[in-house]
Amino acid sequence: MRVWYDACTGKHMRYGSALARRLRSHGHEFVLTTREHPDTLGVADLVREKPVVVGKYAPASLYSKLEASARRMLGLSKLFRDRLPQMAVAHQSVELCRAAFGLGVPITLTADTPHAVAVNKLTVPLANTVVVSEGIPKHFFRGYGASNIVRFDGVDEVAWIRGFKPAKGFDFKRPLIVVRQMETRASYAVGEDDVTLTLAEKLSRLGSVLFLSRYQKAKKKGLIVMKEFVDSASAAAHADLVVSIGGTISREAALQGVPSIAVSEIGRTYVNRFLVRKGFPLFLVDSSEALDCAKKCLGRRFDVKAKLKQLTNPVDVLEKVITCREVV
Repeated sequence: MRVWYDACTGKHMRYGSALARRLRSHGHEFVLTTREHPDTLGVADLVREKPVVVGKYAPASLYSKLEASARRMLGLSKLFRDRLPQMAVAHQSVELCRAAFGLGVPITLTADTPHAVAVNKLTVPLANTVVVSEGIPKHFFRGYGASNIVRFDGVDEVAWIRGFKPAKGFDFKRPLIVVRQMETRASYAVGEDDVTLTLAEKLSRLGSVLFLSRYQKAKKKGLIVMKEFVDSASAAAHADLVVSIGGTISREAALQGVPSIAVSEIGRTYVNRFLVRKGFPLFLVDSSEALDCAKKCLGRRFDVKAKLKQLTNPVDVLEKVITCREVV
């Protein structure tokens, strides 16, 4: 079977590589595409993938986003013009959905970002199947036109955190606090205040702060800013505390037993609250409460191995959906 996966971000690349290993091991052909992006190619190197690069991330304006997306959709369409895949899979890649739908290729999506309204509108209605965490109620994606929803008892990040071996190179003075900058240029972040830099400066009173900047890698007084690519999953593994607005790194940390603080309303997502209910060290607080919360949990390690083992690996579910096997 020929399967196409499109990775638009570093998280997608992690997810796609996990799925690629599984499907290739069972004899399937797996075509991995991506775009030029601050994280995609860095993660690809780490996971030893050589994706086909089509287009780029161009978040400067609404026009640049639209133009880059349109060019990329055409590029992907041409890539498969002479030999179509039998299934297209993505974590809500807009370009994959539009190209695959136009070419008559079935689409399987994963999704975990309810606040990404624009992406949900542009992807979910075109999917044949949407595979999501049980933490997300079925009615949510039904509201976007999802025709077939398959749920699993876990979160997407289990796909690469279970059995994960962190990269080395985080030999900073302890305690180490990792702060991930908000994705300020995402459509869902328009009008939202980015409090992460201010928080990072306050947290520097408690220890060394590694600030994972999204765009500019300029030096910031009192903070550690790496010019080269930094893998969020590895950074989380080596941290004594992770602070973010509640995106991927918040769950990567909690699933590894590292206390993780999510500080925005965006962070109170279904999947984050799901992990809280499961007993993982993910703390959902207002930014004004973050410093006090950090003082309480900084440096504590939580044994979550048994809890992690109980969660379903979404790759197991995706494999069954993609190959048309019964989903249990």
